[in-house]
Amino acid sequence: MSKKSKGYIPVMLTPFTESGAIDFGGLTKLTELYLRAGAAGLFANCQSSEMFNLSGEEQLAVTEHVLRIADGAVPVVATGTFGGPVEKQADFVKQLYGTGVEAVIVITNMLTEESESAALFDERFGQLLDATPGIPLGFYECPEPFKRVLTAEQLKRFVGTGRVIYHKDTCLDIEQIKAKLDATRGVADFGLYDAYMVHAVESLKAGSAGLSCIQGNYYPELIVWLCNHYDNNESADQVAIVQQFFIDHMDIMHAVYPVVAKYFLQKRGLPISTFTRKNAGVFDETVKKRVDLFYLQFRQLLEQIELIPYGMMLS
Repeated sequence: MSKKSKGYIPVMLTPFTESGAIDFGGLTKLTELYLRAGAAGLFANCQSSEMFNLSGEEQLAVTEHVLRIADGAVPVVATGTFGGPVEKQADFVKQLYGTGVEAVIVITNMLTEESESAALFDERFGQLLDATPGIPLGFYECPEPFKRVLTAEQLKRFVGTGRVIYHKDTCLDIEQIKAKLDATRGVADFGLYDAYMVHAVESLKAGSAGLSCIQGNYYPELIVWLCNHYDNNESADQVAIVQQFFIDHMDIMHAVYPVVAKYFLQKRGLPISTFTRKNAGVFDETVKKRVDLFYLQFRQLLEQIELIPYGMMLS
């Protein structure tokens, strides 16, 4: 994706009915929320989407639905590699690209085992490139089942092929981020999107194309606001307040995720269930009370920075 302006790329949730089926009506409303909030693109079929708990047919159906609702307003990317022989992964990459996505995302832990070398990863990615001619690709350093972080040198080589246009970075290290940005600087059709909101402002100032974080599944308009104001001197005090808000609430947003995010969106008026197919942990009264307090603090923050929420009214 182009780096011409800073943008927010949501890692999308998948709403389910209470019976566990995909709630396509809820997915429509959720997609519309991201768009109205000002998202620069959409990342469908990702970890937040519970991609490992969806069948291949469901992954394609979810991606096609998001594309239909977005209707060309923003680019859509989606994950297309889920292990097994490179040839098998390439086949699904082709199927997914056939839906109309701008790029198919390669999970960095699906081409090699955790114990296998970076050199073998490079070799297998080369094989995937050869097996998917002409298809734009991206990377996602997915934390599950283990995290494989690319080096700046690797990313430079891959971007240099002209095939890699997107990178969702989860290294959590601003110095590594800066090294990757330096290594890929000047490539017009490539963008690095940072997932770690603790150093969001510093990452944007260093040259990240934008942010792609789970926090957007609570308040997408706040991530968009930060992308639009991070370097505005007149907003410096408010930017500092928002950055600290992300830091202070990091733990609550990751605990029992994505159930907590769905519950938070319920409080905001989005009619979706908190049902999840993955084992996210126990959503008990203690967690619920913490999220209730977090929601109130979010509303106070909006008043403090005078930001009107997009997409839905706050209840």
